[in-house]
Amino acid sequence: MHLTRTPDLTAEVDALVARHGGRVGLDAVPLDRRLRRTLAPCLSLHRAWTWDRRDRTDPEWWPQGIAVSPDRARVATTWYAKGGGARLSLLDLRRRRYQHVTLVVPTPDGHEPLRIHAGGLAWHAGRLYVAATRAGLWVCDPADVVRTPDGEHLLPVLHQLVPEDQADEQLRFSFVTVDDATDPPSLVVGEYGGRSQTRRMAEMPIDGGPATVVAHDVLRAQGVARIDGRLYVSSSNGPRGLGSIWSGTPGALREHRRRLPMGPEDLAYDAVSGRLWTVTEHPGRRWVVSVRRSSFD
Repeated sequence: MHLTRTPDLTAEVDALVARHGGRVGLDAVPLDRRLRRTLAPCLSLHRAWTWDRRDRTDPEWWPQGIAVSPDRARVATTWYAKGGGARLSLLDLRRRRYQHVTLVVPTPDGHEPLRIHAGGLAWHAGRLYVAATRAGLWVCDPADVVRTPDGEHLLPVLHQLVPEDQADEQLRFSFVTVDDATDPPSLVVGEYGGRSQTRRMAEMPIDGGPATVVAHDVLRAQGVARIDGRLYVSSSNGPRGLGSIWSGTPGALREHRRRLPMGPEDLAYDAVSGRLWTVTEHPGRRWVVSVRRSSFD
């Protein structure tokens, strides 16, 4: 398999920026929604936060991906809408504040919703990578955020990384992470799969190129982090069953059961604190959670 970069939507992004009076960037988004510290049901020592009342129970929008900003000052998550669309949430955990930014596809005379599942998120340098299932990855620049007259913030996508030349069944880009330890950095993507579906991971250069695909064989895998060659994979067990973290190498992953809350999604890793991060999806059971990575070695 080969991951190919599509042409940049530079002209369309610039047109969107011009219509809204210039770029404001992700750093300028006012974080005026309130996070709350809490505890989440799981067997790990953990830290947890939850959303405001509306976002905790909203049946339309579902949390999916998670990433830590390169400067470690913020956490970002993705959500998908049942009716179509995707958004990014920017979190300041120290101040316990957050806000949503709508992900859009820019057009010459406007924009359209980005209609993807957004199951995974990675943040490397000046790029955000959003998993788009069979469409590969959408890539955007956090500096391209604009503010509409009614106060909504939009982040346009810039290009795609699309899978081509696949000899076997098309890989599903269910989740994504960046491995900074390789030179150059690598993208690691993986598939969510039930018993009758393929369950694979792939590694590829961060800006596209040839991919190496292997089986991971974790049922209902939701996210991955790779640290010094070791994999950490989250898996879910329905809306009421506690989730797991698997650790090890692709052919020899060990399950740590009930170590995450119900409905865990994507994984992210903060190398400075040594903590793994996840976000959970089910209405009324929505948390942002971090646990020590060393607990799973």
